[in-house]
Amino acid sequence: MAKTFKNAFSRVLLSGLAVSVLACSSSNKPMVMKAATLTKPNIIFILTDDLGYSDLGCYGNTFNETPNIDKLASQGLKFKTCYAAAPVCSPYRAALMTGQYPARVGITDYLRPNSGEHLNTAHTTLAEMFVANGYQTGIVGKWHLSGYTRAGAPEETLPDKHGFNEVMVSENEGIAEGWYYHPYLFNKDIQKKLPGQREYLTDRQNIEAVEFIDRNKDKPFFLYLSHYAVHTTLHGKPEIVDRFRRKAGAGTSPPTKGNEANDLYKRWPADSRAKINNPHLAAQLFVVDQGVGMIMKKLISLGLDKNTIIIFTSDNGGETTVTTNSPLRAGKSTLYEGGVTEPLVIWNPSLFSKPGTITEPVVTFDFYPTFMELIQARSNNQKLDGVSFAGLLKNPSSVLPERNFYWNYPLQNPHFLGGRSASSVRKGDWKLIEFYDKNEFELYNLKNDRQESNDLAASNPAKVDELKRDLTSWRTEVKAKTK
Repeated sequence: MAKTFKNAFSRVLLSGLAVSVLACSSSNKPMVMKAATLTKPNIIFILTDDLGYSDLGCYGNTFNETPNIDKLASQGLKFKTCYAAAPVCSPYRAALMTGQYPARVGITDYLRPNSGEHLNTAHTTLAEMFVANGYQTGIVGKWHLSGYTRAGAPEETLPDKHGFNEVMVSENEGIAEGWYYHPYLFNKDIQKKLPGQREYLTDRQNIEAVEFIDRNKDKPFFLYLSHYAVHTTLHGKPEIVDRFRRKAGAGTSPPTKGNEANDLYKRWPADSRAKINNPHLAAQLFVVDQGVGMIMKKLISLGLDKNTIIIFTSDNGGETTVTTNSPLRAGKSTLYEGGVTEPLVIWNPSLFSKPGTITEPVVTFDFYPTFMELIQARSNNQKLDGVSFAGLLKNPSSVLPERNFYWNYPLQNPHFLGGRSASSVRKGDWKLIEFYDKNEFELYNLKNDRQESNDLAASNPAKVDELKRDLTSWRTEVKAKTK
């Protein structure tokens, strides 16, 4: 952590101690250090599923409406290049929870409901790290780091086995793509909670998040709000979908897959597959954004806003069939920039820098060491592949140590969205992609060509060879599979 950040953090800590001492000196009661404990920052990590790089207003979108997230960005820090550790869901989440490359963890593709794979309990997860440092931990929503015994998996490890004290609205037999109304197919045990005839999943997650904050206001907490939205099949609340249908340029598509009558509460309604300006995507994202507003209102009402860090991001590139990753190439399931680059906003004006944009690249497994530094955590001796970027939050113009970024995405068959079995490395401005299926290489200079439109492999064989050596050496070090 930069010296200036340490000083700022120390001032917050000392002010808490002073409050505690003054409170105790005004009475004859024994001194209590409760206020000092509260100076450990709360962490709220809000993760969306399959959100496109440019789906937020603060990232240039003019159709979707995300005023609360945009406010976080205007008051906080927006990252130009936040890399996902993988182009699909489960390996991203494995990297987030462990601070390691997915290849090192051994989870490199999304886990099917009956999968025998799961996140090994031998890892000290992010949640377990927080618990060891005095935090209450909670997950609201998607886990996707295990198969499920109810779906035929031989065993499972769900969030309660990985350090989460409270588990709310999380799946226990699959993620049931696009099932956004109660009863939830991904977990039939979840009882309806919200008033009205139909409970919408994202509304339920937002309420659970706010209630978790309220329950834990007197202790430091880590809240992982892991949205199922905006994973396809897209399905927004009808009244909000209509709002976006009326906007200029709204996309359209017919109802499909057994919903020819266009039941508004049944999957695959009209316009849910619109390729541009999708009203259902916009409607779902609008409710995610409402949740951000609810969280901020709750924090302010409890006086916790100055001591709470909010992170808003996504897990991998958006599906190009319904989202936009412009100006980046391709999307989910590919190792092009559109598949592995995420929006990232981090907010806390009281602890961090003035608002701005950070250009230094960061990656999923950097969150683990960053959080450890922010809360001054004790070392747990877990191998970490990331680096802390806490210093960037105080001084956005600072730089991180030079390093390469690596991805490994071996597939038996191409992904249904077009992704191919591949591995890649970014070194400085240069990026090499090795396609396992046809032993092909592509080379790009991201400084001059962030869109990856000009393959330089044929004209720069020396650079290809250099990056091939780096990639091969890394795969050997992490014991990465290539098939």
